[in-house]
Amino acid sequence: MSDAAQPSAAEVRAAAEAVKAALDRHLDAVERRSGQDDPAVYAAFDELAAAAEVYDELLYDTYDEVTPFEIPGSDTLPAYAGPEEPSALSVLIRRDYTVAEPQRLLHQAQRIADLDPDAADEAVGNGAARADAAGVVGSSVHAALGVLFGEFEPDEIASRHKEFGLEEGDSTLWVAAADDPAEPGEWLSTPFDQADPERVVCRFDVSAVFDEELDDDDLLEALDKER
Repeated sequence: MSDAAQPSAAEVRAAAEAVKAALDRHLDAVERRSGQDDPAVYAAFDELAAAAEVYDELLYDTYDEVTPFEIPGSDTLPAYAGPEEPSALSVLIRRDYTVAEPQRLLHQAQRIADLDPDAADEAVGNGAARADAAGVVGSSVHAALGVLFGEFEPDEIASRHKEFGLEEGDSTLWVAAADDPAEPGEWLSTPFDQADPERVVCRFDVSAVFDEELDDDDLLEALDKER
């Protein structure tokens, strides 16, 4: 969000109140549900998810803070058919980014390379001299990404993505049950090919599409009606 469209503290507070109201409506729907697949519960869940996404975004844009909320994925997976008592599990994670500020990315990678020349050697590879490798990092997005992801854990990059000139896209996390641990090196060449949807214990998705369900203007309009 640009500085010109920076949300106000009042908007953040209004979004927080909307989350509280959505929580109450969701609990009320759960307490009154008529069965396992009560549509009122699904509707209240979707409303709560949308309100939480709006609040999370406004909170980050205004105060550079985040919430622990993650939105579970929709019911697109088949029924679970894995072991009732799994002895092993696999955690499959995908996070998408856009290189929003290439110069910021190049600057950060160059700073890392200056402090740790070995990081540049590993990212550039192909036998380049150490001085040449460090120079390439500051002018090549490809090399800069290699330095960045070689230096930091994926979770740290996720929490500091703006600092590195990246913009978050969709992300998903699957926890899949297994009968036995995989042999060392068994799946490294094709890490996601053997994922069995019927063995997914739980799944969590984060996507901008949730924002489309309830944008900021709709949220404030709904609050005004409630008052």
